[in-house]
Amino acid sequence: MGDPAGFWRRFGASFIDGVLLSIVGNVINQVLGFDTSRSTAWLVGGNGIGIVLSLIYFTYFHGRTGQTAGDAAMSIRVVDVRDHPGHPIGYSRAFVRWLMSIVSAVALLIGYFWMLWDPQKQTWHDKVAASLPIKT
Repeated sequence: MGDPAGFWRRFGASFIDGVLLSIVGNVINQVLGFDTSRSTAWLVGGNGIGIVLSLIYFTYFHGRTGQTAGDAAMSIRVVDVRDHPGHPIGYSRAFVRWLMSIVSAVALLIGYFWMLWDPQKQTWHDKVAASLPIKT
């Protein structure tokens, strides 16, 4: 199946995806005429477009191919560790993984840092979705 991806590789992939989603979200906001200069810009304009864009992006790519653009750049693929080891996790589990990633972040990022001491190097959202990012 492959070796689990380490913290810095996963961080790099998340950073790349974050930059990409911010650019696309800001372009969409500009086209729609939303003001992105307010303090709620962390939501990409404060109108929720960033959240919806993130939901669609991660659910689609992790569900279908197991790789976002950031994952591909950092040679990572999110794979199933339960039903079909080594294959993509499917849309429903990718959606659950995305939802749980929010919980992982809200809990002072402990859900993300969990991989540092977990024997399988899984975050909370990996565990809930029975997935694991591996090196490709």
